[in-house]
Amino acid sequence: MERYPDGITGERIVQKNVPRYFPDWIARTRVKKQGGTLVQVICDKPATLVYLANQACIEMHAFLSRTGALDQPDQLIFDLDPPDDNRFDQVKHLALGMRQLLEEELGLTAFVKTTGGRGLHVHVPLNARDDFDSVRRFARQASDVLAAREPDILTTEQRKDSRGDRVYSDVMRNAYAQTAVAPYSVRARPGAPVATPLGWAELEDAGLTPHQFTLRTVGGRLDRPGAADPWAGMARRRYSLARAAQRLAKLADV
Repeated sequence: MERYPDGITGERIVQKNVPRYFPDWIARTRVKKQGGTLVQVICDKPATLVYLANQACIEMHAFLSRTGALDQPDQLIFDLDPPDDNRFDQVKHLALGMRQLLEEELGLTAFVKTTGGRGLHVHVPLNARDDFDSVRRFARQASDVLAAREPDILTTEQRKDSRGDRVYSDVMRNAYAQTAVAPYSVRARPGAPVATPLGWAELEDAGLTPHQFTLRTVGGRLDRPGAADPWAGMARRRYSLARAAQRLAKLADV
């Protein structure tokens, strides 16, 4: 939970542990951490969303795993993070390239969303059979393959001073207890951008910008007649990475 009791220009409070005063009807789960545990919110109903909003929680960042299998992620995320707003065309190009790699070459189904920031997240739903180390290793290798194909615009270098002006594929998000901004979460930034699931065809639109979906505009997008959920069917397409990892290893050796 990212809370801003004095507004987005005030101090940010990053809160993981559930305060004692939260009502009993808010669901919780205990999460292991180094040296102990945390008790964290399970945001599983509209009333919880309303309560968190009343606590000045603007941004919500979710685990990549579920209760009952916290050590085994049910999604893989490629976080394509550009150095500035002027490289969003490159981010779109790379996201489409990642989709081609994942779907056409590795047999996985991928989904995409804006982050409410400068970049895009490419998600792959998993069946929670692989551990975080395996998933992060796969994400690193896939990003390295794409970076080898697009060396002028993509890097996996963690050090900022080694990236230059290239887009960074942040695979460290695929580690235990790391989080990603939740779909449709508002971001605590001017204009109130919203992390918004997209259809892949929308990335072909030259007019698509990273900040066009906001608290003011996203409702109209959802309410328009015939609006389809770009992520419909995600829950039916969940994978183990074993077979895809074998195919990826062959690509990485080329």
